[in-house]
Amino acid sequence: MTDHHAGHETYYVPHDSKLPVWLALGLIMFMYGFGSSLNASADGGDASSLLTWAGFGIIGVVLYVWFSTVIKENHAGLASAQLKRSYVWGMGWFIFSEVMFFAAFFGALYYVRNFAVPWLGGEGDKGMAGQYLWPSFSPEWASGTNPSEYRPGPAETMAAPALGSSWLSYLPFWNTAILLFSSFTIHWAHTGLKAGKRAMLTGWLAFTVLLGIIFLFLQVEEYIHAYEALGLTLESGIYGSTFFILTGFHGFHVTLGTFMLLMCLVRVLRGHFSPEDHFGFEACSWYWHFVDVVWMGLFIFVYIF
Repeated sequence: MTDHHAGHETYYVPHDSKLPVWLALGLIMFMYGFGSSLNASADGGDASSLLTWAGFGIIGVVLYVWFSTVIKENHAGLASAQLKRSYVWGMGWFIFSEVMFFAAFFGALYYVRNFAVPWLGGEGDKGMAGQYLWPSFSPEWASGTNPSEYRPGPAETMAAPALGSSWLSYLPFWNTAILLFSSFTIHWAHTGLKAGKRAMLTGWLAFTVLLGIIFLFLQVEEYIHAYEALGLTLESGIYGSTFFILTGFHGFHVTLGTFMLLMCLVRVLRGHFSPEDHFGFEACSWYWHFVDVVWMGLFIFVYIF
């Protein structure tokens, strides 16, 4: 037994498992069903939806079983130091991939605003202004005064509100304050965990989960306001596309982060984690701080500049 453990310290080989195969099957079913549902005819939509939900269900079951297995193995003392280091590196590379994901969309936003739109407006050749798109086109980013039969609205942009504006215009500001404060609450929860203060850990972690839910609720309200009052939709040109892609993907990441923290809260209530062994919680807190930093970039470059 000692020799077996010693081998794992230098090179860990996971035991045989069918879970990756099931996860791949679930992902294939989900993506194929979801893609088909976007283009499904009236008589084929039900089958596509069924395939999508079946794939989603398989993914959920596999992840539950997989994570439960990892947690049980760790509690049984089977996780070696080398394996735990692999978890740290794995989470680090995962967050790095997410950084590159959002960097691509921020790069697209920068390129469109600083190169594509001015060029389409005839920058450098005033005689070509309006020749690339439509005669009345002017290269003003997110201008509500530049609609046409080719591109409707928006009547107003999602810029930082002026004093006296409707309270709905302040939703991005309140969401910024909520996420910034949640970075402190998750830090205080982590501090309580390292100090062995379970009540402090539980209270601040539960409050962080609540803040995440409030953020998502306010973002839904913002989207409703954008669609109904401002005419800001996916059909309102490149501004609408970049706005909803950036904020929508961030909202998805907040949803994922909130769910991860909720699962941590369930584990805390069941007595999991200790001051010496709590990387599952720590990894989720890393992810939450990453989500907060991305939102700050969104708030500055989407809502202010």
